[in-house]
Amino acid sequence: MEDQKEKGLVLVARKPCFGLPTACPSCLPVYIYLRFASLSFDMHFDTSNPDSDDIPYVEYGDYVAFDNEKGGVIGNLKEYGIVDLDSKLPTHSFPEWLSTKAMVSSWLVDATSYELWVGSDGSAADKIYFSDLPWPIGKVLHWKHTQIVKQRLGITKLNFEERTSEIYTKADKAYEALSMKLAEQNFFFENRPTSLDAIILGHALFVLQALDDTSILRSKLMQYDNLVRYAENLKMEFLLASSSSSVPISRHDPSTSSTPTRRASSFWSSKPKREPKREKTQEEKTFRRRGKYFLAAQAISVLVFLSLLGGSDDAEVDIDDDDDGLNYED
Repeated sequence: MEDQKEKGLVLVARKPCFGLPTACPSCLPVYIYLRFASLSFDMHFDTSNPDSDDIPYVEYGDYVAFDNEKGGVIGNLKEYGIVDLDSKLPTHSFPEWLSTKAMVSSWLVDATSYELWVGSDGSAADKIYFSDLPWPIGKVLHWKHTQIVKQRLGITKLNFEERTSEIYTKADKAYEALSMKLAEQNFFFENRPTSLDAIILGHALFVLQALDDTSILRSKLMQYDNLVRYAENLKMEFLLASSSSSVPISRHDPSTSSTPTRRASSFWSSKPKREPKREKTQEEKTFRRRGKYFLAAQAISVLVFLSLLGGSDDAEVDIDDDDDGLNYED
């Protein structure tokens, strides 16, 4: 642990809201995993890359682990010997542990994505990902990500109701199985936290706190009292009790540092860090920002133009899931 302290462990995540240390459903399990491991780490918030697949990622000295790499952040923290909460699982428990983790990582992750991007008014997603961006850019990025989620979940206009029912049915079965497995235990396996607990706790806290009372997924989870108690108890023990030990620093707040932001290198790269680049002047930053807004405005113009040509056959190739072109209510 001394080596870890010298290098400094940094978790880069999306910003907090809804009473969560980070409201991103992908970032929260990583945060909880590090809390379970009692590691000292700094937390930086990236607000300028809302649609980045890299987030969350962990910086550790000269190394960087991205979430979109094989195994994700948690898997590679384990592989490279930084922290492994699963190493002491007994052999006889491993098959059940692995199958449970696969169920949670597919059925419950899919249900969360559906509710966040498709089955709601989108206000929670806007607050988590796009609230720091100008309104037009946020709307375009929201629409774009909604289409990506629909494609990943295999949702079309023709099978919308069928896929919705299937997603919620699987989520309900997952909650039932987890409730039976947990019973009155503090953790799911061997009475101690593992990466499975980090994933389940992250999911449960997100559903309970970020989704509103009209959420079908939230209502299904609330039916299982032991799962709700599990989430509340571990939140008190590992999140609220230890929240003061990590000082969140906004990664793009110029008041926090006078040096340029360190760029993330390739996955767990052992290459030396690059020399810091010259700090951009305020004029340069303003010019680049206005350039981005101009490009976004052009993108909006193209999308509006395409929506006006909705009668053409080609227009249905990529956006066949929406009845009115840019449907921002998904």
